[in-house]
Amino acid sequence: MKIEVCANSFESALAAQDGGAHRIELCEQLEVGGVTPSHSLIKKVMQELSITSFVLIRPRAGDFIYSNSEFKTMLRDIAFAKSMGVQGIVSGVLLSDHTIDFKRTSQLVKASEGMSFTFHRAFDQVLDPVKGLEELIELGVDRVLTSGQKPDVVEGFDVLKSLGEQAKERIIIMPGGGVSITNVEKFLDAGFKEVHGSFRESVIENSSRQKSIKKETHTNQQTIKQLIKLIKK
Repeated sequence: MKIEVCANSFESALAAQDGGAHRIELCEQLEVGGVTPSHSLIKKVMQELSITSFVLIRPRAGDFIYSNSEFKTMLRDIAFAKSMGVQGIVSGVLLSDHTIDFKRTSQLVKASEGMSFTFHRAFDQVLDPVKGLEELIELGVDRVLTSGQKPDVVEGFDVLKSLGEQAKERIIIMPGGGVSITNVEKFLDAGFKEVHGSFRESVIENSSRQKSIKKETHTNQQTIKQLIKLIKK
């Protein structure tokens, strides 16, 4: 099993690497589900770290229905990520009827040629996941990040298993959203080959200049090490 860490900062990416994670999904603003990281963060991670790095391409928080301008930004960001040597893209587009935007997602996949492509948790908003999964397979998507169309992977476990059975090695089903030390073995035993999570802890940053305390959340290196031990048992 591979552990993918949703890294919201350079510190999280470094913790993932030092903890032994197999891969990161680099993003920012996890409090809104993640958005495209800045070009400077992408560049820093690719220049200073060696861990396999995928980049989230999501221009804003909210729904996954994008304007022409937003979509052009997504394509430009993919081109930049590719120029930096990023190994994978995490993205996706929906239509207003909660179906996969086949045309635009196809364009994203084509723009990501040479990199792995993950369709993100927009999949959890698709009304017909069985049909949606077949469409993603047709598009040549490598994996789907999903909580099983529920708030978390524990509630969505049965749907995740069903999707895994439907996939039949044609596409990777990657559970994400609530994966933890307490349940990762359940997904390992069920045959899932990859799982995803941020595995964060709160870090208090005391700013004497501003006389305020800021709470940040970053990936916990020790948690990653524990996860790696569990999946190697």
